[in-house]
Amino acid sequence: MKAPLSWIREYAALPDDLTADDLATRLTALGLKLEAVERPGHDLTGPLVVGRVLTMEPEPQKNGKTINWCTVDVGGANGTGEPQGIVCGAHNFAVGDLVVVVLPGGVLPGGFEIAARKTYGHVSAGMICSATELGLPEGALSSAGGIVVLPPGAGEPGDDALELLDLRDEVLELEVNPDRAYALSLRGVAREAALGLGVAFRDPAEREVPPADGSGPAVAIEDPDGCPVFVARTVSGFDPTAPTPDWMVRRLALVGQRSISLAVDVTNYVMFELGRPIHGYDADKLTGTVGVRRARAGERLTTLDGTDRALSPEDLVVTDDSGIIGLGGVMGGRTTEMSETTTRVLVESAHWDAPSMFRTGRRHKLTSEAGRRNERGVDPEVCEAAADRVVTLLAELGGGTVDPGVTVVGGPPPRRTVTIPLDLPARVTGMDIASHTTVADLEAVGCDVEAGADTLTAVVPSWRPDLVDPFDLVEEVARVVGYEHVPSVLPPAPSGRGLTAAQALRRRVGRTLAGEGYVEVLTFPFVGEADLDRLGLPADDPRRTTLRLANPLSAEEPLMTTTLLPGLLRTVARNVGRGQGDVALFEVAPVTRPRGVGAPILGVDRRPDDAEWEALNAAVPEQPLHLALAVGGERDRSGWWGEGRAATWADAVETARVVARALGLELTARNATRAPWHPGRCAELLVDGASVGHAGELHPRVCRDLGVPARTAVAELDLDALLARAVPARAPEFSSFPVAKEDVALVVDADLPAAVLAATLREGAGPLLESVRLFDVWTGPPVPEGRRSLAFALRFRSPERTLTEQDTAAAREGAVALAVQRHGAEQRA
Repeated sequence: MKAPLSWIREYAALPDDLTADDLATRLTALGLKLEAVERPGHDLTGPLVVGRVLTMEPEPQKNGKTINWCTVDVGGANGTGEPQGIVCGAHNFAVGDLVVVVLPGGVLPGGFEIAARKTYGHVSAGMICSATELGLPEGALSSAGGIVVLPPGAGEPGDDALELLDLRDEVLELEVNPDRAYALSLRGVAREAALGLGVAFRDPAEREVPPADGSGPAVAIEDPDGCPVFVARTVSGFDPTAPTPDWMVRRLALVGQRSISLAVDVTNYVMFELGRPIHGYDADKLTGTVGVRRARAGERLTTLDGTDRALSPEDLVVTDDSGIIGLGGVMGGRTTEMSETTTRVLVESAHWDAPSMFRTGRRHKLTSEAGRRNERGVDPEVCEAAADRVVTLLAELGGGTVDPGVTVVGGPPPRRTVTIPLDLPARVTGMDIASHTTVADLEAVGCDVEAGADTLTAVVPSWRPDLVDPFDLVEEVARVVGYEHVPSVLPPAPSGRGLTAAQALRRRVGRTLAGEGYVEVLTFPFVGEADLDRLGLPADDPRRTTLRLANPLSAEEPLMTTTLLPGLLRTVARNVGRGQGDVALFEVAPVTRPRGVGAPILGVDRRPDDAEWEALNAAVPEQPLHLALAVGGERDRSGWWGEGRAATWADAVETARVVARALGLELTARNATRAPWHPGRCAELLVDGASVGHAGELHPRVCRDLGVPARTAVAELDLDALLARAVPARAPEFSSFPVAKEDVALVVDADLPAAVLAATLREGAGPLLESVRLFDVWTGPPVPEGRRSLAFALRFRSPERTLTEQDTAAAREGAVALAVQRHGAEQRA
């Protein structure tokens, strides 16, 4: 909402020295946040005066352009009293017209300095100005298309044009929350300004209006819930060619509304002034009774923007005997719009149901200044005052006559009453707010207050439909007192408490991954079917059973994700697209697994009973915490030291193992086939025989579809399952005795996982075995077909003594013997 400071001053007795910045600070404290301050005309300096054109001689030029050599009377502003010679290229003025002249020494917006200079064979001593050259908003003066021509009698030559035209102003652009619709008007902004500064306020809606007399336009309301108030007045003998006065054109331009015609400009002006949208009809195009009802199936309307719209039975429409003539409260229809031939104007000032306005606007993808206000809820008690203000202006400015008949159908709903404890604002805010302060502040915002011993009852003002419960009144008191007075009190930290066990473990996981060179990311938990398709998930994959949002942020991503991979891989692709081809990212976040049970819809008038509470909890989807990581590009960088190493599936598997070891767990891996991993390069990860996730290389098709580097490796783990099995951290035990090393190479079936054979060796070797590491895999001669050789490095150590050759040999033979017995292994020489 744009609010010129000069317009605000008409209704609020602001101090003369108050600046726009000072007012904006106070309005922001009251909840009307400042977006910008515009200062049209403030960069105009130097002599800017009224001039009268004495002579005007057209002179064609060689370039095809015709200029006017003018003499202009500027009074004594030039110091001599002699006419000023000025060259002008515009042609929309004539001899005898009053114009705006900037004399040498003046500076126009943009730092354009004016000086006497020779041009087109003359010395031009100044400039005859257009609105654009004066730096005014588009349409700020009625003659904005060319030279500003002032009306006869507007001033005398030499008068200060800055003061005469009120060219300097300050405009506040305010952010208005949807529940503060009253502030979408100068009436509302001025009321807030007066409230914030503690000055007098003059309500422009307080005016004497003629009562309904039954002789006005015929109006019938079929849906009083949708339109509880409808006021109709008529102006006859209106001159459709009458111009909009410059003061109104300028004010409309300052609030961001262009001038259209006098009749339309007046309705817009009153809407910005009072906040009540008004619609005008060409009364000669109306037939019979004006009515309000819901649209019927199959009905259509061509609105003022020229769009033919199919109407819904939920739309409120205005009708006459010919059919539908407007979308109530949103936009009028083409058939009855005012035009250059309109001489009789029917003025409609109606109050509309806000939810209906909102739904109609969204249904038809139609936004308008009227709809913006009606859908938020406006003051239902100013309909008559707004209509009277419009017809009065139309008669004064357009030469018409206000018809005596006044039609008022329905009436505004009764004002809401809210009762609160007197000490509630103090208890909620923590401020020392006395009861008399509470009463005074609520009265200041427009409430009628009756205070008792312990409670007060406030009758909410008609322009505040957002005040519905006691805590709304608390907020009103708090913002008037000032949120800056809310005490800052830090809660005492309970002694002996820190992170919970789960929080500490999660931090350990994060630190471990950071130490491995991974960067944490946070992505949106929303996906679409296309994301799951790009992962190559089969139709029966459980991860396709998703929770659909009723009101998603994006129609393309209406589902809660069951896997972290879509968001993580989108982030990988974004990094690669911006030149960061070597990536190592991880994310820790919950996924959503619906239970397939619907939640009961309960009322809010009571607490759920035990059975209802149990049913609600049963419908809450499972949300296990997952860990996903992705690594691609070079894992070890190339450089002068030599070739780098590209990331492989083994990096994803090993990183998962590092995370598990940080939690005191040991992961084992076995071959698996699972989308989106590459068949044969996917490992299922297990802890104590229970599956906790998968890791490996992405399928080439998935890499291509998602735009990530070829052979990108990913892992996804059920972090909740790992945390549940985590072993409390203990300091490692070290032996001071030397290590004994033995190597063993075993030929086994090619499909036997190396991890299984390593576990067997560990079991067979007994407690002296400190570690077992696979260091070589061999297939081909002399190893028979269908078999392979796996070589392991065994490290033995005792915490009590130095091991002998017999000790290590016995342990090694025990390991080999169990491998022979369990897997048919053959020892290579």
